[in-house]
Amino acid sequence: MDELKPGLRADFDLTVTGADTAAQWGSGLVPVYSTPALVGAMEKTAVLALEGQIPFGQTTVGGRIEVRHLAPTPVGMAVHVTAELVEVEGRKLAFKIEAWDEVEKIGEASHDRFVIDQSKFMQKVRSKGG
Repeated sequence: MDELKPGLRADFDLTVTGADTAAQWGSGLVPVYSTPALVGAMEKTAVLALEGQIPFGQTTVGGRIEVRHLAPTPVGMAVHVTAELVEVEGRKLAFKIEAWDEVEKIGEASHDRFVIDQSKFMQKVRSKGG
């Protein structure tokens, strides 16, 4: 993990659709960009920042996300998300993430991801059955 250094960044752009709304996700009744969809976009952007940086056979999983959804965004509006790796502590990778729509900042988060051995992780998942 010595090769991972703070400062890695990624950007992700999307346009809010009906499938992204609070009404669709069941997280509210209004037809605006939902917090669950925002969280998904934030995690995706952190993953993009690590693209090509994690050794073969390893990946990352989300372990914690602390989100503030600051403002509503209507269907059809563009959203820009940026994630920056701010700290590396062993297997733990800490990110600062912000999201903006065409008018204002709509969200911010601190997000921890953990580097895992993908094979061992999936073996553990399979041991749970199902």
